[in-house]
Amino acid sequence: MQGRPQRPIRIAVIGERQASAPLARAAEVIGREIARRGGVLICGGMTGVMEAAARGAAEAGGVVVGILPTASAEEGNPYLTIPIPTGMDEARNVIIVRSAEAVIAVGGAYGTLSEIGHALNLGVPVIGLDTWQVHREGMAADPIRRARDPQEAVAWAWEAAQTRRWGGG
Repeated sequence: MQGRPQRPIRIAVIGERQASAPLARAAEVIGREIARRGGVLICGGMTGVMEAAARGAAEAGGVVVGILPTASAEEGNPYLTIPIPTGMDEARNVIIVRSAEAVIAVGGAYGTLSEIGHALNLGVPVIGLDTWQVHREGMAADPIRRARDPQEAVAWAWEAAQTRRWGGG
């Protein structure tokens, strides 16, 4: 019996729907780098950071899965390889982070904060680029690893995903 084929690393890119130009550029670089490494980009499939990351990955020949808040696949951004309509609005945030082996948070509003919270609760590593800080009394440190630039964010997310996949985290 043959073993299962090697599955690509799955990294979610999360962030605000109305991203500033610098955050959109960073997200596009992140998407491109994930695709260049042969990974699958998972996102919320809409505008802003999600669309910029999807564009970067798609233009580099990568696979982009969009977990849409709407019930229609047609409402996703044009760069999605696989749009998955859920009709679940923000409840789909759990699906996004549960589907990923690591998460990169780029900027973000309250929806991004909820995704970060779900990821941390589920033990999915979170890499942050200009995003929320999470602190609670009694917590030793912010559980989000802070990247200096898009390339470092992808490198750390890739490493975290591999470690998690092979049982090291």
